[in-house]
Amino acid sequence: MTPAVVFGGPVSEGTLKISETLGTRTAGLRGLSISPMLGLGGRAITQLRPQSVEDYATARTITHDYDRPVINEGLRSIVAVPVVVGGGARAIIYAAFRQSTPIGSRILDMLGRAGDRLAAEINIRDEVDRRVALIDTLVEGGQAPGTSALIEGIREIHTELRVLTRTIPDSALATSLHALADKLAGLSRGDAPATDVTLSGREVDVLTYVALGCTNAAVAQRLSIKPETVKHYLRGAMGKLDARSRVEAVSRARRLGLLP
Repeated sequence: MTPAVVFGGPVSEGTLKISETLGTRTAGLRGLSISPMLGLGGRAITQLRPQSVEDYATARTITHDYDRPVINEGLRSIVAVPVVVGGGARAIIYAAFRQSTPIGSRILDMLGRAGDRLAAEINIRDEVDRRVALIDTLVEGGQAPGTSALIEGIREIHTELRVLTRTIPDSALATSLHALADKLAGLSRGDAPATDVTLSGREVDVLTYVALGCTNAAVAQRLSIKPETVKHYLRGAMGKLDARSRVEAVSRARRLGLLP
C-alpha cells in the first residue's frame, strides 16, 4: 500500500520544522515545529530510530501536542524515520495513511533508503561547509590569497571536493561541488594569464592527484578507473598544456589557474 501523505523537514538544535509535504489536503502540517519527545516526530528525534502508530488519535505511546493538524489532515497510521548524521537526528521523514493499517517492512525499507541518501548528502554538505570555513579561518588569520599556507589549504580542500563529487548520486549537488572546486582553484590564480585551455573534469581529477605526488596506479585506485585510463587522461592534459612531463603539466595548470 502506498502512503497517502509524505512529509518531513530538517532538525535544528533538536527541533523539527516540517518544510515539505506531499499529498496533504490542508496547510496545517507545513511550518509546524516539533519539539524533542513530543508527538511521533519528537520521539524519533530523541530515540534515533523509526517510530510508528497504527491510530494516531488513540495512540498511548506518544504525546498528543499536535493532534489538531494531524487529525484535521485525516491521518491515522503514521511512521516517522530519523535521518541520523554524526549521532544526531538532522531531519525526519514521515509517511502516513488515512486509514488504520500496520506499517509494513516495505514502507520502512523505502523510507530507510531515502533517509540514507539524505544522510549522505547532509554529510557531504557538512564537510564542504567545514572546508570552506577552514579557508575563511586562514584568511581571517591574516593569510592573504597567494601565501603558502592558504595555497596549501586550498589545494587540499580542492582535492577532497573533487573526490566528494565522485561519491554522490545527486547530479545537482555534484555540479555545485564542481563549481566550488573551480572557485577554490581561482582563489590561488592571482595574476595568472588569460587562457583558452580547457581541461575535462577527469583531466583535472587526474592532475589533482598527480599534484599530490600520486603514481598512476594510486590515481587509478582513488578514482576507481584503470591505470591505462589514467594515462589516457594524463596524456590529454599534457597535450592541451603543451607539457612534456607530469610535473610540467601540473606547473602549467597552476600557472593558468586550472589547478590551485
